[in-house]
Amino acid sequence: MADGDVLILIPARMASDRLPGKPLADIAGKPMIVHVMALAQAAAIGPVVVATDAPQIADAVASAGGRAVMTSSDHATGSDRIHEAMHLVDPAGRAGIVVNLQGDFPTLAPADLRAALLPMSDPAVDVGTLAAEIDDEAERTNPNVVKVVGTPVQPGRLRALYFTRATAPFGDGPLYHHFGIYAYRRAALTRFVKLSPSVLEQRERLEQLRALEAGMRIDVAVIGAAPFGVDTPADLERARAILAGARRRAQC
Repeated sequence: MADGDVLILIPARMASDRLPGKPLADIAGKPMIVHVMALAQAAAIGPVVVATDAPQIADAVASAGGRAVMTSSDHATGSDRIHEAMHLVDPAGRAGIVVNLQGDFPTLAPADLRAALLPMSDPAVDVGTLAAEIDDEAERTNPNVVKVVGTPVQPGRLRALYFTRATAPFGDGPLYHHFGIYAYRRAALTRFVKLSPSVLEQRERLEQLRALEAGMRIDVAVIGAAPFGVDTPADLERARAILAGARRRAQC
């Protein structure tokens, strides 16, 4: 890697309250983590490494021809895990941008992953992330749908002012569903994981508020299609249906 290169890290662990062992859940004949790894590779923006504390996840990745690195089982968050992995994979510090891609987005389009890097063209931005305009009325009031409140800085890009589970902002106009995919400047990631959990972060249960409360700048690329994370058995069945359909179309 050369200075300014991008490193994609995918944190993955077996523990999940609603769907235990989900990285290895079978989707269209492959473990979910392998689908996520493949889409990250297809984005063609940099090396892809899975960061895990589970040997069985590492084995699944290796069997699919990918690379995994073993990290501590004591990490409280995926951000902590990728920070350790960053030093293990790139000890010389050549990668200037580190992407945190959650391992439960198997239907994410590679182009949308690339979009998370668009805000990083501005040197004032510490973190880039993604959102899509909400078009489902039920999502506007669903506390499980995280909204980003931002001010437009150019077409298709917002500067994040706040993240919330509430319906916000008030009044006429679009609401945006935020997705937990982040492109960090290397120094910003190191700073972030050293910060203590913040007041609003703990109140909203949204880790990214820690960065905003510390004065870090997060910009948001607005994408057209909303990806979804697999958190429940119902989500898993939906992902299976989507990817099985995609595979059938590819075979036609």
